Amino acid sequence: MTVEAAGAVLWRHADAGVAVALVHRPKYDDWSLPKGKLDPGEGLVEAAQREVGEETGHQARVGAYLGCITYPVRSADGRLIDKAVHYWAMEAVNGAFTPGREVDELRWLPPDEAAALLSYARDREVLDRFVTGGGPR
Repeated sequence: MTVEAAGAVLWRHADAGVAVALVHRPKYDDWSLPKGKLDPGEGLVEAAQREVGEETGHQARVGAYLGCITYPVRSADGRLIDKAVHYWAMEAVNGAFTPGREVDELRWLPPDEAAALLSYARDREVLDRFVTGGGPR
């Protein structure tokens, strides 16, 4: 069994180039890219845009596909299963962050600072794909 999820490297123009959004999840006390599981009947891109909106408060324009990262997670019954997260580059077009139960902080950072703050190597891999060709041209 594989759990399907989708997310994004959310970015916007900044004085020194681009800034990317990282979210802090208090449940895990980690910094990650916005992402989440698909709702029943939902497509990957639709899920990525919904999750970005829910976690960051921003609507986003979909850009390049950044690939899929698969890693093991524990199911509700304690079994190890795979989680496959598909990522896109997404440009923030409008919105504002409001802290909530799932995400309590959002930071806009240059990609190198974001890479240093990310809690997981798999997220740094996705960010690297963004920087080396999937980001704005």
